[in-house]
Amino acid sequence: MNEKQNKVTDLFEIKYPIIQGGMIWHSGWRLASAVSHNGGLGLIGAGSMYPDILRENIQKCKEATDKPFGVNVPMLYPNLDEVIQIILEEGVKIIFTSAGNPKTYTETLQKEGLKVAHVVSSTKFAMKCEDAGVDAIVAEGFEAGGHNGRDETTTFCLIPNVKQHISKPLIAAGGIALGSQMKAAMILGADGVQIGSRFAATEEASSHEIWKDKIISLNEGDTHLTLKELAPVRMVKNKFFHDLEKLYDAGRNVEALKETLGRARSKRGMFEGDLEEGELEIGQVSALIHEILPVEKVFENLLREYREVNSFDL
Repeated sequence: MNEKQNKVTDLFEIKYPIIQGGMIWHSGWRLASAVSHNGGLGLIGAGSMYPDILRENIQKCKEATDKPFGVNVPMLYPNLDEVIQIILEEGVKIIFTSAGNPKTYTETLQKEGLKVAHVVSSTKFAMKCEDAGVDAIVAEGFEAGGHNGRDETTTFCLIPNVKQHISKPLIAAGGIALGSQMKAAMILGADGVQIGSRFAATEEASSHEIWKDKIISLNEGDTHLTLKELAPVRMVKNKFFHDLEKLYDAGRNVEALKETLGRARSKRGMFEGDLEEGELEIGQVSALIHEILPVEKVFENLLREYREVNSFDL
């Protein structure tokens, strides 16, 4: 990849159009600052942080790097107003929002000088984001780990369709861990990429080492999109997953599903390392991830692979 600017690097003032997903239980200040230091855009994942922990992570990230970084905020966060206030007080300049209405805070944040990107899983919602005035749109295919769209539209189909309907900078997410996949996304029309699973298996990720070891052992078919009745999520097929499947077999009792989920399962799995009873969120692309690497090496590989992809005439 050459270092000439594009819409994404211009917008966020970064070297490479590579954004690290703000994953719950993975994306603390160490990961975000390392990604930013290496020329991408690191994101702190607010979705798994109490407000005081978020403030601490923002402050430590500012101390660790002088490069741009941002915060990812699910709009369904229970302490949303407080979280937004902390982001403003701490002088964060970039926010990625998800799982909610982009109109809620976009104008307010932009008036305070922030750049706002919103994550969507369909062209319909991408167009609504453009109408809401966001600065960039992340279009995420259903290959992605964690919470996902109900339509099961793949990144390969989603990106060119979204590109036809919006003019804002477009960031592709879902199923991207290699430089060749990054180049494919940009050929399809993306201006940059957001990468989650590859950065989950890094030395700097704040998740449990046992979980990182599990990520690099996964094969095709080891993850599945489930919980469409509540909020679709892609997770590893472990004991917890199969317990959910039994609830489906018993009649898709939504209340029973909520009760089972409401036991801090994601923290138990990804942060505490319980591979049986915990919720383990990761993307399909985990089958291509075979090593736990430092962020610096991930960037080195991504850029080398991107440059090595052959282009040819038919």
